[in-house]
Amino acid sequence: MNPFGVFITILVFFVFNKIYEKKKKFYLNPVLLSIIAVIIVLQVTGIDYEAYNESAQVISFFLGPGVVSLAVPLYKKRENVKEYILEVSTGVIVGGLTAVLSVVVITWLLGGSESLIISISPKSVTTPVAISISEQIGGIYSLTAILVIITGILGNSVGVPILNLFKVKDPVARGIAMGVSSHVLGTERIMQESKLSGAISGLAMALNALFSAFIIYHVLQILPII
Repeated sequence: MNPFGVFITILVFFVFNKIYEKKKKFYLNPVLLSIIAVIIVLQVTGIDYEAYNESAQVISFFLGPGVVSLAVPLYKKRENVKEYILEVSTGVIVGGLTAVLSVVVITWLLGGSESLIISISPKSVTTPVAISISEQIGGIYSLTAILVIITGILGNSVGVPILNLFKVKDPVARGIAMGVSSHVLGTERIMQESKLSGAISGLAMALNALFSAFIIYHVLQILPII
């Protein structure tokens, strides 16, 4: 297997992560900049995306274990989390419904096609689950993956500043907001501020994945827009 994909992906992320650690500016988000850098490298070198993707499969393999590893801070804070199960459950239900309804209605109002509406509906769910949902309900799973990544990057970049702007200071509320709205990347970002927020965010992300898998199909069937 050609190691080029793995090498270039790890290299650009390492470089941009170091820059972000020094500056801590939202526009220096290492995930976003790494994606842009890889696109530029592929364009300049003329390397086919399929060839790059095949050589970088080992990184994709670790996506699942990476998501599962978020259970570690949840386990460590399990006693604290038990105290807020009602708040988390309410936040997941309200936030999950809002995430689906808002994006579906807005896409429809802007003239989006049926396939686009279906593909974008699970954009606030973590990638493996979102792709599975998209495939099951007839969406374009590759488009869903891109939209999920964009959602995560936006949450990781501007989620905390937005929470600060609206003076949301409670660590539980901050964790729920980041986990439900921007899944793994949002959870990773809020975990840097508070272990409790990170644990709550991981739980909210997991519950939202289950909740969304159940409600998205029914929401699309009920709304007379597709």
